[in-house]
Amino acid sequence: MDVNGDFSTRVIMHGDSIAWEASPMAGVERRRLDRIEADNERVTTIVRYAPGSHFSAHTHGGGEEFIVLEGVFEDDYGDWPAGSYIRNPPQSRHTPGSTPGCIIFVKLWQFDPEDRTFIHANINKLGSVPDGNRPGVGVSPLFKDAHETVSFEQWAPGATVAVDSAGGCEIFVLDGTFTEGADVLRKYSWLRAPVDSTVVATAGDKGARVWVKSGHLKSQVTPAVR
Repeated sequence: MDVNGDFSTRVIMHGDSIAWEASPMAGVERRRLDRIEADNERVTTIVRYAPGSHFSAHTHGGGEEFIVLEGVFEDDYGDWPAGSYIRNPPQSRHTPGSTPGCIIFVKLWQFDPEDRTFIHANINKLGSVPDGNRPGVGVSPLFKDAHETVSFEQWAPGATVAVDSAGGCEIFVLDGTFTEGADVLRKYSWLRAPVDSTVVATAGDKGARVWVKSGHLKSQVTPAVR
């Protein structure tokens, strides 16, 4: 079943208001944000690993991108604490799990098929660069290619922030709050704005820490349905 599969529409989901549902592996649950049911299933989810749970070894044919939100995520490449940003490109293989338990925000099958770039970063330790065109915004670049731009941003309290959404964008709130139009987004809220839309956010009184991906929806092609 598709979830928010129409990429021409604006979507807001609040992660803390979505019911957990079981995954195929015991102890691993998920909250779906978007999903296209197809041979190569494109999906964006929040996933919770119970302590001691794990998935079997598998290959990510379409790549996997995730942020560790809570706890420690473990796989063949290392132990990744909260704040870790990971890109495992197409054809990468691992055995994911968590001894203490963890929660991650994860995106599958959304890479350029030729991408082979691994990224393992901790956004809590990255420095930021003031954005000269957007007062009150600090930017920590995470990834950029011809397909997309990904960054971690710190928005000062009350800052008015325009987000590049000409090619579509996604914003996931790591901490704090912001308003966009008539909506208030809080910790673990997710906004997906379509191509050629306008996104202007106002940070809350404690500011906001957000993950931003832009440009990628311009090349979004719905996979062939089963």
